[in-house]
Amino acid sequence: MLELLIIIPLLLSLPTFFAWQLFAKAGTKAYYSIIPFFNLYVLLRITRKPMWWYIFLLVPFINVFVFMLMLVELARCFGRESLWEQFLAVVVPFAYLPYLGFVAKFEYLDPDLHTREKKGPVREWLDAIVFAVVAATIIRTFLIEAYTIPTSSMEKSLLVGDFLFVSKISYGPKVPNTPIAFPFVHHTLPWSQTAKSYVEWVSLPYYRFAGLGNVERNDAVVFNYPAGDTLSDRFQSNVSYYSLINEYGRERVWNDKRNFGNIIARPVDKRENYIKRCVGLPGDTINIIGSELFVNGKPSEAEGIIQHKFLVKTDGTAINPRVLDKHNITEVRRGNGPDEFVFWISQQVAGEVTKLANVRSVAKMTEPSGVWNPEIFPNSELYPWNVDNFGPLVVPRAGQTVALNMTTLPLYERIIKAYEGNELSLEGDKIFINGVEADTYTFKMDYYWMMGDNRHNSADSRIWGFVPNDHVVGKAVFVWLSLDPNKGLFGGKVRFSKSMRLVK
Repeated sequence: MLELLIIIPLLLSLPTFFAWQLFAKAGTKAYYSIIPFFNLYVLLRITRKPMWWYIFLLVPFINVFVFMLMLVELARCFGRESLWEQFLAVVVPFAYLPYLGFVAKFEYLDPDLHTREKKGPVREWLDAIVFAVVAATIIRTFLIEAYTIPTSSMEKSLLVGDFLFVSKISYGPKVPNTPIAFPFVHHTLPWSQTAKSYVEWVSLPYYRFAGLGNVERNDAVVFNYPAGDTLSDRFQSNVSYYSLINEYGRERVWNDKRNFGNIIARPVDKRENYIKRCVGLPGDTINIIGSELFVNGKPSEAEGIIQHKFLVKTDGTAINPRVLDKHNITEVRRGNGPDEFVFWISQQVAGEVTKLANVRSVAKMTEPSGVWNPEIFPNSELYPWNVDNFGPLVVPRAGQTVALNMTTLPLYERIIKAYEGNELSLEGDKIFINGVEADTYTFKMDYYWMMGDNRHNSADSRIWGFVPNDHVVGKAVFVWLSLDPNKGLFGGKVRFSKSMRLVK
């Protein structure tokens, strides 16, 4: 956490850069606004707030709210008392603060000399906190939200420890299914693994506002985990409920509370957030042959750095850690023999590893064609697929009609029941949807095919199938900070070369 005491206030200093003219109007030197850390101190002086507020700027999470209050107070120093004007100061300071600075009629009003409605300190803090919470909630719900990368499924495109911003307006923000919830947490209350952070007696239907565009092929997309509708509260983020059912059987999973806890359900907006690359759009045909992805019969032109699992055999000696650092190889484990190592690397890095003096061979590890992996979608012997040999499979699009029979049912059963809310039953080989026999089905929504760039270390659509449009949250657009979880603060913790970059 020590690095956050330095980096977060530094980032909070950035919006203050746009207060150049406001600093000048307040009688201080304009260039003070572009001196990180010091500009926050000057901002407290201008707004006549006590200097002990600066302590809160060093406290992660709390500092965001305190800085929002400081922007509100700055707007009030120039006569901007209305809620919408203060909201603009918080949401778009890069535009609103220069506007206040360049319009001559907005003059600085010293808070010590300007008479305002007198409020007690408790009321003043309460009003400010409520405003900050409401403003921040609106921002993260409808505009942009911060996320972190917890797993290596997108290495090396997105790294474990990346802090990124996800744009909700890129594809259009969704109305929350559960509008009444504890602010700034996802599905459970702070300091609890099981207590819900939301109420379900107020539930809104799916609705998406117009966005700047649609999901494009190769976008890095954040979405709600499709298989997260039902889960064990003992395995909330790392093990699928459906995998537990396949392995242990439904009866044991539901009744063995000692090992599996309680089985719970979650609405769409409270399911775990995943980030993968969209490799298949509605109507696309997905096919994986020998670990290589084909879309509509052509090799996929992925934007990110694609990694696979390679078996590296040496002369019996280990790989020098400096070599691993040089090639940014972060996922390594021992193989079955003393001379074997397993690397998760790109084809380019594999070529560099081959040149090492103590390396005898480097070979991609793939599952052979025709060998069925029951954990791979659609979990049916009718489709003997695995992670390296899959499909062909067409990604459904809204309005498309497909034949429905006992062969195609495994592909579309979850869409029909879980995603599009129909009742489905079988009588022998006959399929009934909402009580009516059906031999075709027309999709109501668009669907997408998501895969991690780290192909052999990613739980993605190959495991749980299609991603419905109503599960799409937003587009990953910007990494503002990258921290290496395996290094100390003064030993390369902050990956400066990977911070402040656009997501590709």
